[in-house]
Amino acid sequence: MNNNLSELTIVIVTYKTNVDILKNCLNSINTKIKTLIIENSNYFENKKEIEDQFSDVEILCTGLNLGYGGGNNYGLKHVSTKYALILNPDIICSDSFFLNIKKYLEGNIDFSLIGSIYEEHTNYKPAGFFNNKDLKNAKFINEFNLYEVDWIAGHAILINLEKFKEKKLFDENFFLFFEETDLCMKVKKRNEKVYMCPDLKLDHLGWKGSFATDNNLEEESDRLRNWHYMWSFFYYHKKNYGYMYAFTKSFSRLLRSIVRIIFYLITFNKKQRIIYTYRFLGLINSILLKKSYFRINLKDQ
Repeated sequence: MNNNLSELTIVIVTYKTNVDILKNCLNSINTKIKTLIIENSNYFENKKEIEDQFSDVEILCTGLNLGYGGGNNYGLKHVSTKYALILNPDIICSDSFFLNIKKYLEGNIDFSLIGSIYEEHTNYKPAGFFNNKDLKNAKFINEFNLYEVDWIAGHAILINLEKFKEKKLFDENFFLFFEETDLCMKVKKRNEKVYMCPDLKLDHLGWKGSFATDNNLEEESDRLRNWHYMWSFFYYHKKNYGYMYAFTKSFSRLLRSIVRIIFYLITFNKKQRIIYTYRFLGLINSILLKKSYFRINLKDQ
């Protein structure tokens, strides 16, 4: 590996993350790269175990749960290199990931953000366009094997920090969902470049990076995800397109949630009733311009 990897720092935000899932992620990272684990609470239970096993890893605790955007902002403040790579803790980088990433650290291509793709087939889209046009229409940069897109998924983002005047990249009004889409929107409004790279391959477990792996907390996880998905959905569209656009785009989802709450109530389907109740609550709070306040209070948060 060339020394340009010394210009890269990895930031991984955790919250009560399963230690084996985190270790699998860390084992897939090149050991020449400094990695910051940002624990979104006041205590990291496996701190000594991780730091003894991974000498290139530093663990910092935020003191409280700041969410995805706030946690990454906290981590980026501690980055002194030119580039940062945001990774979810439930990511496993391919064997060629860090071999291929080197060419984007040499300063030969102008970019603000570069996203990755999934090594295995998945329903998650790795990138796209704000007007929903097909990815086949993306502009291809052959020399670097990049596709110019409008947005990239937030599970893995290579950031050129020289493009940002301050390291508070993410809007901390978001707690979960749409933070990276909002960041991409900000970058595109400045006429800067967002790319998707098919050479940067990884496996993504999906929603396994926090307490959601604990079967005893499945109901709490459902509440948190669904509340914040709908809150963030409205807030993102209001922020970038205006209140009436966001309301029009959200109204059918509001009605759908009400209908499904009633249906699942009379059919005694508790799990689905909880999901749509919290989707409704998240959306109605966002429509009423209330802050993203809903949290799950776990021990030692």
